[in-house]
This record gives sequence, C-alpha cells and structure tokens, in this order.
Amino acid sequence: MASGVTTSSESARIARGVERQPYASADATLRSLAGAAEGFGSQSIGGRDGEVYTVTSLADCGPGTLRDACKHKAARWIVFAVSGTVCLASPIRVPSFTTVDGRGQRVVLQGAGLQLRGSQHVILCCFLLEGGRGHDADAIQMKPQVAHVWVDRCTLSDFDDGLIDITRGSTDVTISRCHFFKHDKTMLIGADPKHTEDRNIRATVHHCFFDGTRQRQPRVRFGKVHLYNNFTRYWGVYAVCASVEAQVLSQHCIYEAGKKKKTFEYYYEQAPDRPAPAAGSLRSEGDTFPSGAEGKEQEREGVFDPGHVYSCDWSLWRQCSCEVVVACAGWQDVPLPADNAT
Repeated sequence: MASGVTTSSESARIARGVERQPYASADATLRSLAGAAEGFGSQSIGGRDGEVYTVTSLADCGPGTLRDACKHKAARWIVFAVSGTVCLASPIRVPSFTTVDGRGQRVVLQGAGLQLRGSQHVILCCFLLEGGRGHDADAIQMKPQVAHVWVDRCTLSDFDDGLIDITRGSTDVTISRCHFFKHDKTMLIGADPKHTEDRNIRATVHHCFFDGTRQRQPRVRFGKVHLYNNFTRYWGVYAVCASVEAQVLSQHCIYEAGKKKKTFEYYYEQAPDRPAPAAGSLRSEGDTFPSGAEGKEQEREGVFDPGHVYSCDWSLWRQCSCEVVVACAGWQDVPLPADNAT
C-alpha cells in the first residue's frame, strides 16, 4: 500500500477481526491504560493512583493549563475539556506518576515539547506534537534516568531536533501506535558512545508508522530495542541503525523503500572502556522488504531474546499489515472513557 490510506474494504476486514489491532481493552475505563503497555514499558502505571486534573485552558501557562497541571508532587491523571492548539514558549516538564491523556479531544502541542527529567511511571496518550523550534528541541525527551514510560497514539512531526529521544540511562519504555512524519532525525535511543550508562536502555517500539521520515527509525546505541509490527516507508538515509553495542530485534515489520534501498545501517563507534570501535547487532525475523528494500542483518546471534523479559501474544501480531498500522497509528478520535475510580 503506497498511499497510506485505508480503503473501506480494508477497514471492514480490520473491523471483522481478520486483522486485529492491539490494546482492545485499553479504553474500557479511564485508568485501563495503567500497566497495560506491551513490551519493556509494561510496568508503567502513570497517574493511576492520583486525582484527575482537567485542563480547561489552551494558554501556555496559568490556571487550568497543561503546564499548571504538571506542577504537582503527587500522582495525577490529566485529561482535557478543550480541543485546540497550545502554543508553548518552552518545554513542559512532566513529573513522575503522571498520565497526560488526550482522549476525547484533539489537542496539539506546538512550538515546544515535553521533557521527562528523572521521571518514573509516565503515560502520554493521544495528542499531537508539531513545529518545535530551538536548540535541543525534541517532541518528547527522556533524560536522565527516566524509567517506566508508555507513549501511545501520538502524532509527532517537524521539530528542530528529534521527535523522541531516550538517553542518559533511561529505560523500560514502550512507544506504540504513533505516527511520525515530516522529520529528519526521528528517534534516538542512546545519544553518545561516551554514555556507557546507556547499556541499561530497554525499549519496545511497535505498531508505529514512520511515514517518510528521513532517518533514525530508530538509531540505537548500547541499548536493547525490540521493534515489531512497524511500517516504515520512503526513508532518506536508512530505516534502522545499530551503533556501538546496540542489540536490535526487528520482527514482522514492513520496510517499504523509496529511492534509498538500504534498510539497516551499522555505524562503528568506540566506547571509552573498550579497546576498539564496534557497531551493533541486528536480527530480522518475519520482516518484509517491498519495493526493493535491502535488509542485511549483522551478528544476529548476539541479539537478546525478549521472551526472557516479557510475554507477548505473537498469534495476534504475526504478519500484521500496513493497513492495520496506518489505521491505528497516531492521534485517534476516541471518547474519553469513564473513570471507574470515582
């Protein structure tokens, strides 16, 4: 499928359950997202045990704004009563035990992004981030020592730096059902060969649509990264890069080439405690490579087995089609579920 549009017959097939989408029960109640992620971020509970804060203003700051909602010490589940664009003059820091839940509205964060600094247990769900400007301008930035994060159903585009960065010892992250487009350096996992603390990074990226983004879908240093059921097309440099000591497992992904055919890249870099430069390892299982894409593995036996870390029902996700990924990736027009905790 080159157009990125799901036809009525394809939608009907998906609706009949012939091809299933993930997280069928995640929208059952408001807090059903807590602990529901697949992969390395599965322990994230976000603001499950906190109060519900309702954003009522699209202003950058002040009472009722998202920035105000994130200035808290206790757990908090943040929802929105308004749709529209929030023009941010600077990034918003998201603290530990927080859920930012955009279901029920169409909220666009523009001009700057979200920063997680040492935060634990954060869920970011169902909103859009676009047009971030300035030095080190990332849509979602995780550093240092961030853990237990789930980013789900977000649409990200056009930031001056990255769309998602996971660096400086951050770990146990799941990125699912996100749509990335109109961007160069998309997702960075491990920022520098000097940052040996990134050997602990573990991340899962699944059911994501990398729609013509140029490179870094993702680029990985040191960490263990599990990619499955992603649809990546028309990259400009490479699709996935495994740099120094990285272990990347790609399963049942679709890599559709445009002009550039090389799917997997391997950059050699030297860690300060190693005698020589090294690239990463990558194993490809069940991936498809339409339009002449070339997927060459490297040191596949050196890649981790995610089954030793977490469980996943592979009977649902083997041979996932690009139609399923396009249908479920990015911001979704879904209602805000009721809160059964009240």
